[in-house]
Amino acid sequence: MQEHKPVFVDWCPGCGNFGILRAEEMAIRELGIDPKKVIVVSGIGCSGKIPHFIQLPIGGVHTLHGRSIAYATGIKLSNPSLEVIVNIGDGDGLGIGMGHFVHAGRRNIDMTVIVHDNGVYGLTKGQASPTLHRGLKTKSLPRPNINDAVNPISVALSAGYTFVARGYAYDVMHLKDLIVKAIKHKGLAFIDVLQPCPTYNDINTKEWYDKRIYKLDNDPTWDPKVKSEADQQTKFERAMLKALEWGDKIPIGVFYENELVPTFEERIMQNIPNYLDYYPAKQEIEKNGESTTKIDELIKAKRV
Repeated sequence: MQEHKPVFVDWCPGCGNFGILRAEEMAIRELGIDPKKVIVVSGIGCSGKIPHFIQLPIGGVHTLHGRSIAYATGIKLSNPSLEVIVNIGDGDGLGIGMGHFVHAGRRNIDMTVIVHDNGVYGLTKGQASPTLHRGLKTKSLPRPNINDAVNPISVALSAGYTFVARGYAYDVMHLKDLIVKAIKHKGLAFIDVLQPCPTYNDINTKEWYDKRIYKLDNDPTWDPKVKSEADQQTKFERAMLKALEWGDKIPIGVFYENELVPTFEERIMQNIPNYLDYYPAKQEIEKNGESTTKIDELIKAKRV
């Protein structure tokens, strides 16, 4: 393996992205995953630079605006042995990319999606993103925002994500623990990371969040894990109610965790039983300039 050369990290001083970057690196190291088996995918925006900045010899793909989940889906399904982590911005992934975000939930692919949520389009000078609440006027807006905000937690729950959590970029160790849980989860995991933008969002600042954030982990009655089909509805409804809590108190932690839903890979195996034995990345498609593609092995029936 070639030596991984550090790249200068050019985010603004104090940017919450630094915390996400470090938490992600620590999570991968803690899990002991072979870096060759990790692919970090991103879109466009400040969050899109994660694959360039991460200090691990992993695979990284910097894709198009709003299309990182679609790109990551192709990577994971062509090679399910890889650990795929998607980093999206709240404008990138929940704006133009919202369609991909929602439809990924229907599939429950075994990968992790992390949103860098700061309420603004930081790379293009601070316009209101889909998560900025109505009536707020950040420093670069000429007038208060007139759109209602998207709630990433409730959207993820509604779309079908089977692990839904929220972290805080300035609590790196707690965020690292959430990322570890998300990667270990069997199914599609989502973490909404509250990530202050000190340059353009002068409302939702570190000081503002520090007065409001509390951890669901500290509540002994809170249990987000679905243990049987009988309690799926109850856990889902409880998570939805907690997702609406915003203002004087803002919860972080795991809202919902359900491994009873079959993954998309398992669903594919209903039609292609030997999919995991002969997935697309294992297939030779070219040799000496000639196509060698054969689908005979892929479609062989191994049904009981």
